[in-house]
Amino acid sequence: MTTNTWWASETFWRKTAIWVTAGSFVVLIFLTFDSMSQITAGSKRVPAYSAINHRIEYKMDEARHAQVPVIGVEEPLFGKKLTEPEAEALVGKGKLTMQAKNCMNCHTLLGNGAYYAPDLTKAWLDPYWGSPAAREELMVEFIKDPSDKLHTSLGRRMPKLNITDEEAHAVVAFLKWMSTIDTNGFPSNFKPLDQEN
Repeated sequence: MTTNTWWASETFWRKTAIWVTAGSFVVLIFLTFDSMSQITAGSKRVPAYSAINHRIEYKMDEARHAQVPVIGVEEPLFGKKLTEPEAEALVGKGKLTMQAKNCMNCHTLLGNGAYYAPDLTKAWLDPYWGSPAAREELMVEFIKDPSDKLHTSLGRRMPKLNITDEEAHAVVAFLKWMSTIDTNGFPSNFKPLDQEN
């Protein structure tokens, strides 16, 4: 006569599979809500959209061994202070424009996308723009017609994407807001534009 041990029982493994699946589902739900609270605009690492009304700088955090964004003095984008709903609408339009124009086919945002063209996660602070005073208009002009401008040492040029003036302003707002996100020092080799006038 053979006796089945509890750990070799089909019933035991069926119940174990059900409990493990149910437990994993509960953990997944918890992690989803926790992740959403961490990545929602207005959270600790992802500032509210109205952050585009302020100067954005990066400072080295020695404890974390990473550059972290610092939202500084009031410095409205294009000289106009926006309310939170206005800022959200403008940043949202910029994001949708970038999606519609397939910018991530060449560029990277927050580590996602392609590596053919420059990473745009901190494009607002790119030293290429020369000075904070000229940056906004230079960015708008570049986005509207980049075909005659060289932006990489590799000789690559961005194609003209028929972006309107309104869309270009929105993309700049989106890029400024993106630079406020604490990315744990990503990209690690980034040297920001000096914000002092």
